[in-house]
Amino acid sequence: MRSSTPNRSPEKRAPAPDLSSTLEGIAAGAAARDAARDAAPAFPEGPFRDLAAAGVLGMTAPGEGRGVSFGEEWRALRAVARADGSVGRILDGHFNAVERVSVLAPEPLRSAELGAVSAGELRLGVWGADPIPGEGEPARLSDDGGGIYGVKTFCSGSTGLDRALVLVRRAVGAPGPPLVAYVDLSEGVEVDTGWFGGHGMRSSESHRVVFDGAPVLAVLGEPGELLREPYFSRDAVRTAVTWAGIADLAVDSALDTLAAKSATREPDDLVSLAAGRLLTARDTTGRWLEFAAARADADPEASLSGFSTQLREAVAAGCRTILDEAARAVGSHPFATAGPLDRAKRDLELFLLQHRLEPALARRGRRAIEERRP
Repeated sequence: MRSSTPNRSPEKRAPAPDLSSTLEGIAAGAAARDAARDAAPAFPEGPFRDLAAAGVLGMTAPGEGRGVSFGEEWRALRAVARADGSVGRILDGHFNAVERVSVLAPEPLRSAELGAVSAGELRLGVWGADPIPGEGEPARLSDDGGGIYGVKTFCSGSTGLDRALVLVRRAVGAPGPPLVAYVDLSEGVEVDTGWFGGHGMRSSESHRVVFDGAPVLAVLGEPGELLREPYFSRDAVRTAVTWAGIADLAVDSALDTLAAKSATREPDDLVSLAAGRLLTARDTTGRWLEFAAARADADPEASLSGFSTQLREAVAAGCRTILDEAARAVGSHPFATAGPLDRAKRDLELFLLQHRLEPALARRGRRAIEERRP
């Protein structure tokens, strides 16, 4: 049976954690983690220990005195993504999974898992991507439903998570929408750490995972559960929040570079215009996300579907504007020296490719046209 939506009334909300020192530490180590990917892929263990200690991993778990507002959650996620896009990507998936467990997991599993999350003892994720031909068979449930077998790809946080919500079918090629299996990752899991070799999101550990009887703690909800509203559109907003955080790094890095170049002279009109466009794109993105948070907090049961598609399109466009204007304004030096702007550019370019917005946006536009037909 579906649990009730977590209580987010003002009297039940805890104050958002103070992240200033935690964020400084995450940002300070981001370049080293990014560079280390060439030698030895590794989960960003230090940042997640610090996030757990600061109360971030459990900040959205419902309960007496727990459960911050969506606005506070998304501001924290954006700030973490600004410090390190890969860490933000893993945290984004953790928040998505915590919300699904809170509304779908049966008791006593729900209370036990959320208690461990609140204590910072469990890291969760959501793994949905199926392998392409040649990468193995897509994940499926065992005949008795107690384990899963097969392959998933783009499994963010794969070498450091404790649990994952995994999209599976009852048999390879089975018709209909997939199920959501809540999987214990402590056994029956092999991570192919050589699979992900992208230039962006390098410490997100988004590898290919092979399941060989990994235990299923519960099958959550009905087939197609991952798409259920209002949760799916909030997943989408969290993705856009993470994009925005990485874009914040690009804006700050570009402005720092332009300020350094202008230390002994006034910035010219073209450079100043680029800076103005950077600020406009960032602030426009911020207004979209603030409006989404206000809507979600005002009515947590209301779907953001449709609106979330337009939001992601607007944020993605803003991110691309930021990358383009920043690159033309600062020149080649930050990219040749692998500075933070280079890392933000690599992270965003890859991350934006993982989400195809055109089909959903076309459906949204088609409905608007059809509604106006005579």
